[in-house]
Amino acid sequence: MEFLKNIDVFLTTLFENIGLWAPILSSFLILVESILPIMPLAVFITINFYYFGTILGFLLSWILTCIGCYISFLIFRNKVKFWFDSKLVKKNEGKLTKLMIIVNNLSFEQLVLLFAIPFTPTFVFNIVAGVSSMTQKKFICSLLLGKLFLVFFWGFIGITFLNSLTEPIKFLQILLLCILAFIISKIVNKKFNID
Repeated sequence: MEFLKNIDVFLTTLFENIGLWAPILSSFLILVESILPIMPLAVFITINFYYFGTILGFLLSWILTCIGCYISFLIFRNKVKFWFDSKLVKKNEGKLTKLMIIVNNLSFEQLVLLFAIPFTPTFVFNIVAGVSSMTQKKFICSLLLGKLFLVFFWGFIGITFLNSLTEPIKFLQILLLCILAFIISKIVNKKFNID
């Protein structure tokens, strides 16, 4: 219990000392993470929720992660697709052609689901959608809708985690939600052969 209180004090002090730079940095990192998925998106969303509140933190995180994913999509659509079509697909017709057929045949609802579920590698969808013949409209609409759920989930988990540092029972609730989300994402990933 004392350990959790020490973490709570540390995080509160850290957020107060960083000041306005924390949400500015986290907002920038949300954009970068959507293009290069090497950082924890959940942490940056939590920082925005903490500093800006639930509504503004949610909107800011949602808009920025959607912009980042769209930038990634555009990079692969405009810079890589021609090379991909002319070099890779012709040389490796079997597997890549089948993959492109699967991606192009995903329904709008399936795309929304893939973007919405935590622990699903959405960066991969940005790339694959960019090199596929999927329309930008379908990609953008499914991205905007799916990321609504994802950002809300991580913001809720992050804020609840911060609150759980003083109320340990909330930590168990977070743990159960994360396990449930992980199991659901594994089921969906297996259904779409993503693993």
